[in-house]
Amino acid sequence: MTNLTRLLPAAHRVAIAEVREDNADVARCASAVEDSAAGAVVTFSGVVRNHDEGRSVTEIEYVGHPNATAILGQIAAEIAARADVDAVAVQHRVGRLGVGDVALAAAVSAAHRAEAFAACAELVDEIKRRLPVWKRQVFPDGSHEWTGSA
Repeated sequence: MTNLTRLLPAAHRVAIAEVREDNADVARCASAVEDSAAGAVVTFSGVVRNHDEGRSVTEIEYVGHPNATAILGQIAAEIAARADVDAVAVQHRVGRLGVGDVALAAAVSAAHRAEAFAACAELVDEIKRRLPVWKRQVFPDGSHEWTGSA
């Protein structure tokens, strides 16, 4: 929904788009998308849970393709280009993560909450669909399983 009462056009800015080996920081993403025209900042934390499809999980490992950062940047730019989006920030972890660690941190700012919620949901969905990152889940018995993407 485009709001015709904005004083200036949306900024359409990608503040952060990175694949990183250390902590993904939702607060840093939220701070990076702050904008005086934004009335809403929506954040998302993708957190490692202790189960998947009825099995206990002890840890996961993400492995990214060498182009993963560039592709993440493309996805972020596509979402930032939406009509009322002011800014997008996203970080995806690679490496070993324990239960409770943040694997994906994202934030989107927009003039209104509906646009911010919709853009953040689309951002996460597109990352899950297109980002070339593979996940290895480790189970309590030491066995593991790879899945196609984050």
